[in-house]
Amino acid sequence: MTEHKILIGDSKSLTEIKDQSVHLIVTSPPYPMIEMWDEMFINQDPSIKNSLSARKGMDAFQKMHKLLDQTWAECDRVLIENGFVCINIGDATRTIDGNFQLYSNHTRIIEYFLSKGYCVLPDIHWRKQSNAPNKFMGSGMFPAGAYVTYEHEYILIFRKGNKREFNGNAKKLRQKSAFFWEERNVWFSDLWDIKGTSQVIQASKASRDRSAAFPFEVPYRLVNMYSAEGDTILDPFAGLGTTNLTCMVANRNSIGVEIDPEIAKLAQENICVTPESLNAVIEERLKRHLDFINSLPTDKRERCYDNQHHGFAVKTKQEVNIKIDKVATVEAQDTFIRCSY
Repeated sequence: MTEHKILIGDSKSLTEIKDQSVHLIVTSPPYPMIEMWDEMFINQDPSIKNSLSARKGMDAFQKMHKLLDQTWAECDRVLIENGFVCINIGDATRTIDGNFQLYSNHTRIIEYFLSKGYCVLPDIHWRKQSNAPNKFMGSGMFPAGAYVTYEHEYILIFRKGNKREFNGNAKKLRQKSAFFWEERNVWFSDLWDIKGTSQVIQASKASRDRSAAFPFEVPYRLVNMYSAEGDTILDPFAGLGTTNLTCMVANRNSIGVEIDPEIAKLAQENICVTPESLNAVIEERLKRHLDFINSLPTDKRERCYDNQHHGFAVKTKQEVNIKIDKVATVEAQDTFIRCSY
């Protein structure tokens, strides 16, 4: 049984969440110095508008990040020792006072977590390739005037303290929550090429653009990579509730926090899905694994191990206890969604 909720509120003050009650944080915050987020930041700190009007780009950049710092401080409070933080963030490019430059959001966030004593782990480049024919910026074919076009964002990964230890029943849950060998090879690569990934939810394009929702596959991988079944996952910038949905599929508990009441209402509606829509993700995952096993040469297939729960072959001994439970029911309670498996 897992529980999933969307809280309407400001993630700079997560008063409804207890200290050290969250195992993993997966989120994509508003990106400082990206114009679509200016109003949101200005509403929280009106002096940002003054900085932008005075053409003080770096001053506005730092003020925006100081707002995010307050959320990261709350994340630190609610995260267990040895828990993980995964942040999807893009850098910004902007012209202010005729000067075009990069505003490196990912390095500013790394600096914050380093100051808090976190371990910075290797990050992932999420490649979001543009289809535009003119992908450069600047003066065309002339040297010393054009600029590289960014086609990637970062997924930053931090660990609070030392490696997490699993004992007793927690160790069994960890083994049950293992991922497949072929998934490991893709998920733990430093380059993810994810575009046009199908969504469990069918939100309108306008609502996706407004919330800057990331595709289901991104948080789904991270939830499986850095947590075990029964853990609690927090997304302090919940948007349309995509992280919550991945947790419903992955048999984890989830909490999403969204400051915009209209988007929060959409998220609450989006996570009221049927078991069939969630199980379709599981069925596709199992199919991909079976396709991989069937693609192996006969001699390699014969050296595989048997998974004791699903009855199919797996590549390594660490996969024999994997058990991916399908969702039996999705029930809406007063303030949360409850899933049974």
